[in-house]
Amino acid sequence: MGNVVTQIACGRQHTLAFIPSSGKIDSFGLGGNGQLGTRSTYNRMSPAPVKGLPQCVYLEQSFCVKRIYAGGDQSFAHYALSQDDSPPVDLRITRPDGQIYTLSDDLIQKWLNHGHGRLSPEITNEIDLVFSSANCLNGSFLSESNPDHYNTNSKCSGVDVNMARLLYHRLIQPDYPQVSQIVAASMEKHLLPRLSSSPPDIEALRLYLTLPECPLLSDPSNYTTLTIPFAKAVVSLKDAPRKVLGNWWSKFEPAVFQRLVELYKEVVVYLLRMQKLGIPLSEQRIFTCFLHTSLKFLEILHSVNERAGQIIQYDKFYIHELDELIDIRNDYVTWFQQQMFSVMDSQVTMCKYPFVFDAQAKTALLQTDAVIQMQMAVDQAQRQNLHSLFASGGGVESVNPCLILIVRRENVVGDSMEVLRKSKNVHYKKPLKVIFVGEEAVDAGGVRKEFFLLIMKELLDPKYGMFRYYEESRLIWFAHKTFEDIDLFHLIGVVCGLAIYNLTIVELNFPLALYKKLLKKTPTLEDLKELMPDVGRSLQQLLDYTEDDFEETFCLNFTITEEIFGTTEVLELVPNGTDISVNKSNRQEFVNAYVDYIFNTSVAPQFSAFYAGFHKVCGGKVLELFQPSELQAMVIGNTNYDWKELEKSTEYKGEYWADHPTIKMFWEVFHELTLEKKKQFLLFLTGSDRIPILGMKSLALVIQPTGGGEQYFPVAHTCFNLLDLPKYTNKETLKEKLLHAIEHIQGFNLV
Repeated sequence: MGNVVTQIACGRQHTLAFIPSSGKIDSFGLGGNGQLGTRSTYNRMSPAPVKGLPQCVYLEQSFCVKRIYAGGDQSFAHYALSQDDSPPVDLRITRPDGQIYTLSDDLIQKWLNHGHGRLSPEITNEIDLVFSSANCLNGSFLSESNPDHYNTNSKCSGVDVNMARLLYHRLIQPDYPQVSQIVAASMEKHLLPRLSSSPPDIEALRLYLTLPECPLLSDPSNYTTLTIPFAKAVVSLKDAPRKVLGNWWSKFEPAVFQRLVELYKEVVVYLLRMQKLGIPLSEQRIFTCFLHTSLKFLEILHSVNERAGQIIQYDKFYIHELDELIDIRNDYVTWFQQQMFSVMDSQVTMCKYPFVFDAQAKTALLQTDAVIQMQMAVDQAQRQNLHSLFASGGGVESVNPCLILIVRRENVVGDSMEVLRKSKNVHYKKPLKVIFVGEEAVDAGGVRKEFFLLIMKELLDPKYGMFRYYEESRLIWFAHKTFEDIDLFHLIGVVCGLAIYNLTIVELNFPLALYKKLLKKTPTLEDLKELMPDVGRSLQQLLDYTEDDFEETFCLNFTITEEIFGTTEVLELVPNGTDISVNKSNRQEFVNAYVDYIFNTSVAPQFSAFYAGFHKVCGGKVLELFQPSELQAMVIGNTNYDWKELEKSTEYKGEYWADHPTIKMFWEVFHELTLEKKKQFLLFLTGSDRIPILGMKSLALVIQPTGGGEQYFPVAHTCFNLLDLPKYTNKETLKEKLLHAIEHIQGFNLV
């Protein structure tokens, strides 16, 4: 209102303001008890003068306002003689002795100047005061940039985390051990135990952002006294403050968020190493609590990361040391039993926190689940055989412990459907053995790999019209309309499940949305951008458009135009969609409906059959442990080619070694090949042109010499990733023979 105010006083729900230029007091807020001094009991939303003269006369002496106060529903003014030369108190001028201690550059320098040798009681008390008080730390490291700390809210913390890091690192130094000891003791004994699960205000949450930047929390000797108690304070927060903290974390720079994640990954590794060395029985309970708290804290961070659209990549949560620190398979069995039989067990199972498992660990989990499921199927088959033997006195055909597929190359789809249709669900869990009619190959893995390759190639053939191919993304999705039997979609789902259970990758160029849906996660606009980049960009432009002529520019309603079997159809995305125009207020609903139509509504029967087939083989608890992209890599492998790693991890037999002239020529020729030819070589050697989730080294390529002359071609033993390489003496011959071999790959002989 243009007046300078030098004093503010706040009651329960009313405020006083002193204006020195006029000596007047303004008030606003609740006035039911007359606390506003307006000679009424009305509430006021805007300031109004308190009734009465700015100066008063008592016993013929003049008085004026020096200080105002408020409390509850009361208001007070302290008057002094007018001839008193001292001006009214100006609360804008801060008094050093009246301010809360905060951690500042000057205060740290003062402590460090006295930090050598024995600290004085004054310095010791100051350090203890700051690090025993949540208030002192919450008032420290306040942001002065835009938005500054005056704008603190549930989305903005008002603190400068980078400043906190710099100041903490300046304070905690090896050269000043006594300072570090007092800081650690104060936090351990006073600060952390007093943190409330329900802070009085969001500003009281600030220290949860800054405290992890203190180097003391990164010191393993302080894990159990500082780092884990801090995590426990976060885990113990009620939902509302934890949600605010999550909002603040989601605004972190990736490097800052990553530091927090790495800190608690290191804590978990430290605890697991202790466990491996052996924990005394008397300390087992507290150790379990420590491990649970640390993992629960990581779980909170992981949830924040997912909700924020991945501040850091999900694989940054992987703890690669798990394989050496725990028995992953035993952990899965324990978790499986807890899930299946609702067992309440105090034991911490890492499978409750699957985000910490890397690709190698999750592969081990999948193998463990496959072994459990297959063993259960084999045991059932053997029990059935034994029962049949006694029940009928023999003569009854035994149940095979493997799932046998006898197929003809020319009818691989029909033969497979026939066998799988007759198979019971439990049979899908058995190890798969494939026999091609008229071929002598013994299936040690290679025949099975070729079977998956052939059947997927056949099922995805455009002649069936089951899938639509998108040229721009080179991906496929279920066709909206098809004349094919819905059972074929079921078969593809079964084949994908069998491939996972039998650890064989298949060629299936679906977008990530497929794997999201298999894991019951909802596809988004980002998934549509992957499948249909042009459409995805258009929808994003729709959301980003800021001008007022929205409807005139886009002229859209809630419909979609589809071309089906050569005819164009207009389909409604919502009931009466033709009559609903897309405008600024409903454009998000339009985009959501569009995405839902493409990925869900339009293909519901087809995907439902695929889903049922997949889960018939691969359903169960183990899938809950996977991210969509991890499941995708398990099904189709990945294309993270590292050709040097392939060379480095290759083994040699017989006369060959890494520096043998033929081997050196082979790798020279190989590295000169185009990417497509290199991928063809992988297909020739392994049965797939993609690599397993564990990377190139897991291919375990072996090269051995063969007898005969240079007129022979290289031969691949696909079952074993073994290459028979004749001892060529010149580069041109080697290249010619290798290219001929990899371009004529179909058909198995005895391998």
